[in-house]
Amino acid sequence: MIYLDYNATTPVAPDVLEAMLPFLREGYGNPSSSHMAGRSAREAIEGARTHVAELIGACAEEIVFTSGGTEATNMALRGVVLAQPHRRHIVTSSFEHPATAETCFLLEGQGARVTRVGVASDGRIRAEDVARALDEEPALVSVMHANNEIGTIQPIAEISRLAKKKDAVVHTDAAQTLGKIPVDVDALGVDLLTIAGHKLCAPKGIGALYIRRDTALERLLAGAGHERGLRPGTENVAGIVALGKACEIAERDLISEQMRLRGLRDHLLAKLRAAIDDLVLHGHATDRLPNTLFLSFPGVNGGRLLDAVPEIAASTGSACHSGSNGACASLLAIGVEPPQAVGPVRLSLGRGTTVNEIEQAAEMLAAAWRRLGAKSSAPRLT
Repeated sequence: MIYLDYNATTPVAPDVLEAMLPFLREGYGNPSSSHMAGRSAREAIEGARTHVAELIGACAEEIVFTSGGTEATNMALRGVVLAQPHRRHIVTSSFEHPATAETCFLLEGQGARVTRVGVASDGRIRAEDVARALDEEPALVSVMHANNEIGTIQPIAEISRLAKKKDAVVHTDAAQTLGKIPVDVDALGVDLLTIAGHKLCAPKGIGALYIRRDTALERLLAGAGHERGLRPGTENVAGIVALGKACEIAERDLISEQMRLRGLRDHLLAKLRAAIDDLVLHGHATDRLPNTLFLSFPGVNGGRLLDAVPEIAASTGSACHSGSNGACASLLAIGVEPPQAVGPVRLSLGRGTTVNEIEQAAEMLAAAWRRLGAKSSAPRLT
């Protein structure tokens, strides 16, 4: 199998697995216990907290561990609104991950007002559009750092600067950017930032929320005082240690891996374009994740194309399922007409991707496209 679905999830890195195994075997102490086994677990958690903070330019005490990105985003959005009952206006985009979009719908049903800013045809949100949407007392601005399907990177720093003029709290979901591009909370100007472990070679079921000092946040769960009282429950020590190790590796290799992935991504795109006339790359040509291509293969539905090459593990996008005839929501959001928004393919690369795999994948996808009888001038998607 050639795995090209790293934006969906990543394999656990060998060094990450080795770091967490002791806490699944002999290191089983409760980190709240005062004996040696408990103290060892607590020290491991705090060491991991430091590694996570260092990756994003934060302080360790600003990191709260969660079960993943969805919980972190819920904690951020719902926590801010609950903490500011006099401010009930949320500004977000029409381009968000369901963790944000569905939370906004939930808050809307509870009396909050939500403004959803549109997206330009290149897949980028315009900061000035966000600024225009802000009223005099906004509670929160939430825009994802990079779109999980199309891969476009959003101007979060500029959005933050404009939002701060209205004293809004700023949140960004950085699940797709950590480990792929530099992420610094001060440079971005954000107050809250979502982290998902399984997107950067840690296991599923672990994540974190960055909370800038003095950011008011109401807790969602009642219980003991774990994680500053914001996330009660005995900590997932092995998962936390794994996330810390993954962040340590990501920081160490960030620049070299970013350059390597960009080179492989561009090579894959060049080979596919040489073999397939009228291949469409969606989103901004350069302001995009270094590992991501979101493509429409002319005349062929992406689900059918991937079914024809079972050796390749890729995605038709998180909102568009294999075999579905429905239009992709992300493409509709950037103004692609419904007939052209059917069946795009997301190819996302990662640490395990090799040049040989890229060569093979390009050849197999082009051959499958030809086998399906597609022509570049085909007016419909089969």
